[in-house]
Amino acid sequence: QVQLVESGGGLVQTGGSLELSCAASGRAFTGFAMGWFRQAPGKEREFVGGISRSGGSRIYADSVKGRFTISRDNAKATVYLQMNSLKPEDTAVYYCAADGRLTISTAVSNSMWQYDYWGQGTQVTVSS
Repeated sequence: QVQLVESGGGLVQTGGSLELSCAASGRAFTGFAMGWFRQAPGKEREFVGGISRSGGSRIYADSVKGRFTISRDNAKATVYLQMNSLKPEDTAVYYCAADGRLTISTAVSNSMWQYDYWGQGTQVTVSS
C-alpha cells in the first residue's frame, strides 16, 4: 500500500510555469514507477508523463513534450512535474499515480490501467 498526496496546483497565466509535487508514504518508494495523469471537465483521464523506478526512463504525452519535465527524488519519496509554457488546454485536475507491478527498474507505462495507487488530485488552471 502507498499513499500519494499532490500539491502545487493553482492558477497561472498562459506561458507561465508551475511545479507539482507528489509525496508518497507507505511502501518503499523505489518499488514504484510513477506517473502523472490529468482530467479536464467532460474529458477522459489522460497520461501526461511517467518515470521509471530508477529514474532512468521518462516518457511523455506528445501534447506536453518539450514543455513538461517529470523527475523523482527517491530519498524524499517525491515525484515532481515541472510545467513550463502552460496553455489554457493544460487546465485540468492533475493526478499522480504509482505502479508497483513493473519488475524492470527502467520500465514505465503510459496506461492508466497499469497504475494501482492514485492521489486525490490537484487543480491546475491556465488563464488566457
